[in-house]
Amino acid sequence: MTWARERAHAILSASGAHRWLVCPPSALLEQQFPDTQSEAAAEGTLAHEIAEGKLRNYFQPEVFTRQKLTGLLKKWRKAPLWADEMAGYTEEYLDYVKAASMKFTSVPYAAVEKRVDFSFCVPDGFGTADCILIGGGVLHIIDFKYGKQVPVSAEKNPQMMLYALGAWESYRMLYPIQQIRLSIVQPRIPDGISEWELSLEELSRFAGYAAKQAALAIQGEGEYKPDKETCRFCRAKTQCRARAEENVRQAFQIGKKPPLITAEEVGRYLLQGADVAAWLSDLQDWALAECLAGNAIPGWKAVEGRGSRVWADVEQAFQQIMGHGIPEAVLWKREPLSVAQAEKELGKKELAAYVGDQIIKKPGKPTLVPETDKRAAITNRVRAEEAFAEKGKERAE
Repeated sequence: MTWARERAHAILSASGAHRWLVCPPSALLEQQFPDTQSEAAAEGTLAHEIAEGKLRNYFQPEVFTRQKLTGLLKKWRKAPLWADEMAGYTEEYLDYVKAASMKFTSVPYAAVEKRVDFSFCVPDGFGTADCILIGGGVLHIIDFKYGKQVPVSAEKNPQMMLYALGAWESYRMLYPIQQIRLSIVQPRIPDGISEWELSLEELSRFAGYAAKQAALAIQGEGEYKPDKETCRFCRAKTQCRARAEENVRQAFQIGKKPPLITAEEVGRYLLQGADVAAWLSDLQDWALAECLAGNAIPGWKAVEGRGSRVWADVEQAFQQIMGHGIPEAVLWKREPLSVAQAEKELGKKELAAYVGDQIIKKPGKPTLVPETDKRAAITNRVRAEEAFAEKGKERAE
């Protein structure tokens, strides 16, 4: 057994499938770098544990009792990364799973945090599905995402399809399965529910594609395909030569062209430039870390940034100031909590119950996003029918 085969379970993970399927050689390349866990990832792990406990109590109350769940919740509340909002967000996930299970014509088979094996198409491939429901010829995979920065879609999601392959392989002899349903519940973002269905034929075609790409990835072969999404979580992204050369090419394209760029070129440059900016930021972070470690980056050095002044002891400082006749009210500012802050303190459902009628949503500042974004496009242009309607209103008055 080769080193690559021994490490295959870590190299060709379901969570990294969006990367090694598109850019096969990146799977071996990033093994040279440590797999560190960010605070956001650790926070997500805690939220998943809470979500798992709630699901187990719902589906297996006689084994995973309410008393056991309550005891674990007390333990979780003492965790350093605990936030009161976790209770509400995991409850939203539980509510979705409850509703999904009730859509089956009869009580479905349910598995929570189920290890699934898809090694029949990906070498030593396995993963853990958050929730699996089976009944009436439908295999439903539900995944809980706690991230709030990057919306994740269930449509053609390779991680979810690999979970579906593993679940189908595990249960196909026990249950007749004709349709696959994939759902992602991401409660920390607006409209954080994504659903997609596919047939067994479509899943089979994906299995063939995955097997072909996995065979390349496990040998470190295939073409590098750097882009913003593929490189986002790759551990080798900072020093990857393919990414560096692609971004240099995009940033410094030359050639005789018209003096003014077109709207089409603006759109293309914005898309191309997104990863150029991210790549430069990654380079700066890595170079700073190297300089702080005492390693030379030619032409650069680390220096101390602009400092700020803080109170050594705010209570003692204020007492001394008030000793000079300055009123205490001058030293303190009374500010209301924002809606988001109040929701974090009280809980989402509680806040809505207390003052839901007092909360309004103001429109956000216009922002530029790719056209694949689900939000509706806006414009300052007044449509003809709106202009005529306004004119008619003026005449009537």
